Amino acid sequence: MTIRKDAVAGQFYPASAADIDAMIKHYNTILNERLKERDILKLSPKAVIVPHAGYVYSAFTANFAFRLLANTKPDTVAVIGPSHRVYVEGTSISDYDLYETPYGEIDIDKKTIKELQNKFSLHFIQEAHHEHSTEVQMPFLKKYIPDAKVVEMVYGNENPKDLALIIEYLLNKPNTAVVISTDLSHYYNIKKANRLDSICLNAVNELDPEKLNEGCEACGKIGMQALLIAAKKENLSPVLLDYRTSADASGDESQVVGYMSAAFTEK
Repeated sequence: MTIRKDAVAGQFYPASAADIDAMIKHYNTILNERLKERDILKLSPKAVIVPHAGYVYSAFTANFAFRLLANTKPDTVAVIGPSHRVYVEGTSISDYDLYETPYGEIDIDKKTIKELQNKFSLHFIQEAHHEHSTEVQMPFLKKYIPDAKVVEMVYGNENPKDLALIIEYLLNKPNTAVVISTDLSHYYNIKKANRLDSICLNAVNELDPEKLNEGCEACGKIGMQALLIAAKKENLSPVLLDYRTSADASGDESQVVGYMSAAFTEK
């Protein structure tokens, strides 16, 4: 039995489930009190885009999306993120048995992994999976959908159109949802960050993957493009949930990182 041990617990997110619970409760209280369009909380997305920074900066934004994903009640969730540590040619798919989180271990969907390996010639590059872009999503997944299994994929030098085929396949599997992990612009002043990030937001809102090439500097742009290609083909509707920058938490507007979340629902 192989276990993907948590690598950034206590760094990017609390190592204690109780501490994560406290954060989530706080964020949900804010949502309940301040959200004007209450019907958004009833959405059941097939896919979401979420950020992957430290929870103090980006967890409010990510939590919003996972709260909605819980409405979908998927049996399997594919979590797809960019590699930050090692060079990856194409996409690596995790072939562990379990994924460790502060809430307990998540079962990895070995059956779906075998399907994807066979259909898309995916390989398991173990060193690629010491990756925070996917790991920070796992506590949310275990908290909100405790019985769901996970498929983790980490990409590097990948063609968005090829990744889109994998996402399309997953979206057409019964009771399966997709999570795309990305942050937006990095270390610009807030005015420039807002301008660059608006390109990303508009591309998502208009379901236009080509617009991402007009200045969006998301680190997970390949994953975003792939999802937009797949969502357009599968006739999904995008809903922007939240956008903010690290300045909302730090107060420093001189060098910020942008974060967004979005939901993709069936029409």
